[in-house]
Amino acid sequence: PNILFIMSDQMVAALTGAYGHPVVQTPHLDRLCSEGIRFDSAYTPFPVCSPARACTMAGRHASEIGVWDNGALYAADQPSMANYLSNANYDTVMSGKMHFIGPDQLHGFNRRLTTDIYSSDFNWVKQEWIDIKKNQGRDYEEVMGNRPSYNAKGYTGDGVHIGQWHNALSYDEETHFRSLEYLRARGNRPEPFMLVASYHHPHEPFHAPLEYWNLYEDADIEIPEFPSNLDETYSMMDRCLNAYHGTRRYNLRDPAGLYKLRRAYYGLVTYMDRKVGELLDALEATGLADNTVVVFASDHGDMLCEKEMVQKRCFYEWSCRVPLIARFPDGWQAGTVCDTPVSLIDLLPTFCEIAGTEASLPHDGDSLIGIVDSPPPDRIAFAQAHEAVGMPCIMARQQHFKYNYIHGHEDQLFDLDADPGEWNNLAADPTHSKTADRLRRAILQRFDPESMATQTDASLLRRQLIDQTMTRHGQTWCHFPEYDYRRGASDQHLS
Repeated sequence: PNILFIMSDQMVAALTGAYGHPVVQTPHLDRLCSEGIRFDSAYTPFPVCSPARACTMAGRHASEIGVWDNGALYAADQPSMANYLSNANYDTVMSGKMHFIGPDQLHGFNRRLTTDIYSSDFNWVKQEWIDIKKNQGRDYEEVMGNRPSYNAKGYTGDGVHIGQWHNALSYDEETHFRSLEYLRARGNRPEPFMLVASYHHPHEPFHAPLEYWNLYEDADIEIPEFPSNLDETYSMMDRCLNAYHGTRRYNLRDPAGLYKLRRAYYGLVTYMDRKVGELLDALEATGLADNTVVVFASDHGDMLCEKEMVQKRCFYEWSCRVPLIARFPDGWQAGTVCDTPVSLIDLLPTFCEIAGTEASLPHDGDSLIGIVDSPPPDRIAFAQAHEAVGMPCIMARQQHFKYNYIHGHEDQLFDLDADPGEWNNLAADPTHSKTADRLRRAILQRFDPESMATQTDASLLRRQLIDQTMTRHGQTWCHFPEYDYRRGASDQHLS
């Protein structure tokens, strides 16, 4: 079968109709769920764009391939799902965002149909990451004091813009056009394909087109609540991230601003859902739907001012849990829900199994097909997050418990059934000590935080030096696809 892998950016699973939200309109994702499998405990391997995507493509944890942050190299000697499928005679094509860092901008894909929207070089390596690593999480506000910009600004009411075009919208329109063009131009070619259609939205900036903003006129939009003891609930990881994002430099509690933010986000989720629907329609119109597996996921989520936090980089559900839906052309397991903890890392062996090939080299995931067939009761899904926090951080989700290891600092344990908002840290509760100890051991048996910290330090310094050289020479690793419009669409993309 063919594989269509649709990826959004920064979509919160809980803020979709497909995952039960009563207001957010996602009819096409709803349709995918009714015709496929919805994974209710799916996690990103790393809640930041570039590492999440590199880990997903490679089927490896970040510490295995050295992708420590948004400016880290995805090395050319790390095989990807596209390598395996290309060698299985698939036409492997990518349209849109993948945020690969390094001179290899294909990683096994036959071709890319667009440029990327973010940097492919080392120029996102930030001095404050290096400074805070030296301080191991201490004096973070002082380190960040001279930072010229903060992500929290875009989460205020003034940071939301309605009906104003933005380059991110232009980028997704081109990504979508190229994806549809590829599907329509397939014809009767005999080899199967894997098309990765990867979009920027609903990632900020929150520039909701007027059509989608108007869908939520007078909608019942929930905004966050802030308990009086909020600061006491923060881990060291949270405090570092809040300083990095500048959350206390802006008013993120203004009800009108929060309503506007959430309304714009709802609109952008529906904008993304419309793209999914048009891709599904193209499969139907071309006759490809009968032999195409469709997988939808997001690289990570967005805190959207929950807990007065913004963006991602943390392990809370809004940041780390992602939508993941898979539809098989024969209707296998249609309309079912899988509660077993899984990861985007599991997609590489899944796609290999679908393609009838073997992921023969080391990888860290398991095929979702086997997980759905025979759910392992004690399976653990891991995630890592090291950017902008100054210490290795590792999550372990098993059954209804989530344990967050924060190297050198107090840990966290949440019972997601009893406490879905993750307010009550049970790590020091004697009645839950066995659970905390078990998950801590599982992390330390699988990973080496001291080695990870050392490797991160060395990687940052190497990349900073190389970036200075590339900037001096005006060099870039950006990918620029070439088109000859004298040729037809079929010849252009499929010859």
